[in-house]
Amino acid sequence: MNDRTAPVPAGPAPEATARPPLLREFLLVAGLFLVYKLGRQLATGHTAAAFGDARDVWHLERVLHLPHENAVQTALLHGSTLVHLANTYYATVHFPATLAFLVWLYLRRPAHYVWARRVLAAVTAAALVLPFTFPLAPPRMLTGTGLVDTGRLYGPSVYGPPATDHLSNQFAAMPSLHFGWALMLAIGLITATRTRWRWLWLLHPLITLVVIVGTANHYWLDAFVATAMLGLALAVLRPPHRAATPGAPGAPGAPGTPVDLVKHGRAVPKPSALAGAGR
Repeated sequence: MNDRTAPVPAGPAPEATARPPLLREFLLVAGLFLVYKLGRQLATGHTAAAFGDARDVWHLERVLHLPHENAVQTALLHGSTLVHLANTYYATVHFPATLAFLVWLYLRRPAHYVWARRVLAAVTAAALVLPFTFPLAPPRMLTGTGLVDTGRLYGPSVYGPPATDHLSNQFAAMPSLHFGWALMLAIGLITATRTRWRWLWLLHPLITLVVIVGTANHYWLDAFVATAMLGLALAVLRPPHRAATPGAPGAPGAPGTPVDLVKHGRAVPKPSALAGAGR
């Protein structure tokens, strides 16, 4: 009687999940970017409240003994090249990096793509609510802080004069989706990949934090609020299970597993036989 048992087929790995329809995903992602870009326009017209809230945030940061944004900006202003690089990073990396992140996940990790897209959509939707209840002028507009508008002085700048800028709501500094999206990019790639170097993706949100504070586009608290929102979204929307690393204990094909023993012609006792042996 043959005591060999056939290997039990494992469930599909996250990488094997079918990709969502491309056209639908293109429309969903395009809609996400459009909501981010235009949705804040609904909360314009709160200039006085935005400056009042800015003074409150500045004062709260001092009460909490957070480091002055001036220290970061002063470091950037040691040379025009460094501050220009910071402005360029702020102006050009945010959207392309997020788009590249989603495209890579869609092509290589479909299950993680769906998860990441949902998290980004949830954080973005929540972030659009705050400007209605808490409009906030960025620190570059707040007088008496010693901060300057590095984008306007050194270029490149993504904003025009607030009175004539119809492409963005400059009084919606909190939360910083620049930082929230950058942090999600790092978390998503760390979760979806296995390389030992994947933790270096944390450099992206770290650089983004230095840039948004040093260019006086955001306060520290803008990044903290974005982190809290992202944390809530991640607590509700859990990532898919990552497939076991080949060769790890218990993974298909790992030495000592039933699949490996059968493959090499070594009999694996049936469960009933093992039960009988213990009687």
